[in-house]
Parts: sequence; structure tokens; C-alpha cells
Amino acid sequence: MSKLMARSVIDRSSEKLELFEKIKDLASTKNAVILTHIYQRLEVQRVADFVGDSLMLSKMAQITNADTIVFCGVHFMAETASILSPEKKVILPDLDAGCSLADSINVDQLRTWKKKNPKAVVVSYVNTTADIKAESDYCCTSSNALQIVESIDNKKEILFLPDMFLGSYVQRKTSRKIQIWPGECHVHAAMKYEEIKNLKDEYPDSEVLIHPECACGSQAMLMAERKKDDSIHFLSTEAMVTKSQNSGSKNLIVATEEGIIHKMKKACPDKNFIPINRSAKCNFMKMITVEKVLNSLISESPVIKVPVDLALRAKTAIDRMISIG
Repeated sequence: MSKLMARSVIDRSSEKLELFEKIKDLASTKNAVILTHIYQRLEVQRVADFVGDSLMLSKMAQITNADTIVFCGVHFMAETASILSPEKKVILPDLDAGCSLADSINVDQLRTWKKKNPKAVVVSYVNTTADIKAESDYCCTSSNALQIVESIDNKKEILFLPDMFLGSYVQRKTSRKIQIWPGECHVHAAMKYEEIKNLKDEYPDSEVLIHPECACGSQAMLMAERKKDDSIHFLSTEAMVTKSQNSGSKNLIVATEEGIIHKMKKACPDKNFIPINRSAKCNFMKMITVEKVLNSLISESPVIKVPVDLALRAKTAIDRMISIG
């Protein structure tokens, strides 16, 4: 590297450090907490007060003493924070940070589905809009979907939405009668079993950590059962981090959005994390940058505020999700 290039790298690093310090100072001055999803850019994770999955961040939004929540995630996550903490100002640094999975069902479609199945219990994944949650009996995350479904009277039919791969996983594990909405996350839907098989051949001593939203899940589960392979695990994002800390394997194959690997490497610097798809990036999550975080703190916008009547109806399903854990 030339001296000029080296100087340029140092200058950019210094600028980033100054930016991080400005964000931290401003957040402190304004009594703001920065909640960051585990799929965010590394630089955004570095300025966070808390980095975690949807369930962990929902709980933090509910208990924080901050006046303002800067939610570095996507739109439905900021909505959930607003519902749980209506007295707080919730800021989403980029209003265009949406979710392909949340967009896969709208409230009219859900109401029509409910009319056709009037006695069914509606379980909606937390990756849904506030109006979908308001029409639901329970919310769930990937970490507690099994517990939520198992807590429901087994005589009741269940409408599970919107992720078809998570729904199929829950159905297979619980043997419950479940109707499943055909939605998907564009990132997880692109993950194929062949990618896992090829990496397993390359790293035979590895353990495989699979998010249950992945399209590869059903075939991976079937093959693991047939071969009695206990090296394949289906886990929520936060549980993946915990598993990587407790695993005796040096090599860990990871099937979810690549942003999680930042936290895994921080927790286990001596281990080798191998994404099954290196292009598995959520473009919506990556819309948030540290520059946008700073600007949102300065302007205290854009603000996400769920209307009171809608928030009250949606909160019932969210509270049930949190109470089950």
C-alpha cells in the first residue's frame, strides 16, 4: 500500500471514530437509546447500546428508561417499539427500510382468511405490520414460535403467517393442524440445501446453524432425521450466537443474513464462521448507516408513531409473545 493510500485509510478511520463519538455524545445528551438489529451493518452495530434479535429488542424497548429510541432495523420493528413504549419517541433513521416478508400479506387478505376460518387462532410472526398484529391472537418470533403454538389448545386450528418456511418448521416439530400463509423473506428464501451439503462436504467436522425462515430448512431437517445427524441445528438469530459460544466445533456453517457474523466473531474470535451464501444481505437492513443515525438524532426524525387505537389492539398479541418468552 502506498503512503498516500495509507493516509487516506487513516483519515477515513479517524472520520468514522469522530462520527461514532458524535452519535454517542448526542444520544447521551438527548437520553436516547440505540437499539440495533443483528443484521445491521457492522458500523451501525458498533454505535448501538444493544444489538439483538426481534424478541430481545422488543423487550429492551419496553423496559428502557430512555426518552427516545433510535431503532436501527426495519419499519415493523420501530412500530413494535412504538406500541410497547407509546410514551417514548421512536425514530427510524430511514423510512424506506421495509421488509419483503411483512409486505407479503395485507390486512384485507388476513381478514378474508379469518372469515373463511372463524374458529381458528391467528399466530403472526413479529415480521408483520401493526395492522396485521392488531388482527392476530398471538405474535411470535423465531425463538418462541414453537412455544407459542404449543401453548394453544390442541383442538384449535391455527392460521400461521406470513412466513411459509417458519410455518412448515413449526408444523413439523409440533404436528399441529396449521394453515400457512405463502409468504417468504427474500434473503432466506434464496438459501438452498445444496449449499449446506457442499459446505458440509468441505468442512465435515462443522456444525450447521439454520434460521427456520430458510428455504433449505425442510430438506435439511429431513436429511438430519434420516442420517441421525445431530450437527444440524434450527435456531433463532440470538440462539445462533449462544450456540456458537457453546459449540465444540471450530467451523460453523451459518444459514441466515450475513450481518449476524459480526456478533458471532466478536463472541468467538477463535472460530471460523462460514455463511452458506455470502451474498445473503438484506438490502432493507443495510439502508441504515451511521450518517443516517447521526442525522436522525440531530433532527429527532423520522418518528414512527402507531395510532393509539391500533396500538392497543396490536399490543395484546405482542404482550402474549413476550410473556411466553
